[in-house]
Amino acid sequence: MGAGLYRRTLLTITNNKLVEHLSIRYGRKLASKFIAGDDLEEAMNRTEELNGQGIMVTLDHLGEGIRDLKEAEGYRDEYLKIVREIAKRKVNANVSLKPTQFGLSLDKEQCHANIRAVVSEAKYSRIFVRLDMEDTPYTQATIDLVRKLHAGWMTNVGTVIQAYLHRSEEDVKALSKEKVNLRLVKGAYKEPPEVAYQSAGQVLNNFKKLIAHRLSNGLYTAVASHDDKVINFTKEFAAANNISKDAFEFQMLYGLRMGKQAELAQEGYRVRCYVPYGTMWYPYYTRRLAEKPANLMLVLKNVLK
Repeated sequence: MGAGLYRRTLLTITNNKLVEHLSIRYGRKLASKFIAGDDLEEAMNRTEELNGQGIMVTLDHLGEGIRDLKEAEGYRDEYLKIVREIAKRKVNANVSLKPTQFGLSLDKEQCHANIRAVVSEAKYSRIFVRLDMEDTPYTQATIDLVRKLHAGWMTNVGTVIQAYLHRSEEDVKALSKEKVNLRLVKGAYKEPPEVAYQSAGQVLNNFKKLIAHRLSNGLYTAVASHDDKVINFTKEFAAANNISKDAFEFQMLYGLRMGKQAELAQEGYRVRCYVPYGTMWYPYYTRRLAEKPANLMLVLKNVLK
């Protein structure tokens, strides 16, 4: 089964309500490989451990697709807590949040106000905030949010561009002109051919093109991938073009290729681990399984044990 077909098939299966119910009931122990814990204290402990290995962190309080703005306020308050805890404990970390957690699908202005509160608090402590990119109904709205925050001198905020989208090359070029800090990823949602490349080869080629554009223009960039093809391309491109190891960072997910993360850090590269925590783990977990068969095989081995 091709990588693109595998991902689309697994996302379809895991979106089934019965599968979701059974997974939530029986799968929490398995999901713990990818989740740092249920609460902030556990996540901060993991952060300190990773910092001890020379690995930076981005903290993510799990959640998306809220039903009312009261929930959005709860996420806002939790993120304010995260920012203050990072500053208090002086760990090397920033934060990542999903705009739909903050009300993007319900009220764009209130969403902006909620996120601005977090970005403002973070700016005071010199902490960076990443607006994660969700599926395509929210792509433009997320980019608009970042631009609006930048216009209000909130330059400690950036976003994510997904290499599998047809529009991504133009988005990268435009946001690069505006000096927006970007994380580049392959993309983990189920998207139709009209908006996204479907073959792994096309996605990889576009990913490389986006990396080259950013690094060639001297723009600090997070390259988020566990794929050695992407990692090696970045290392080789940087070396061939005399680009400093401080000009970019590699990002990987908590629980995946932790040995590789430590190895890259030992080689002098900047490495950041995406550390999620919280009880709303199912959507995040299923996207991790859908990324490649090896992740699913790891879980199945644990089930058989």
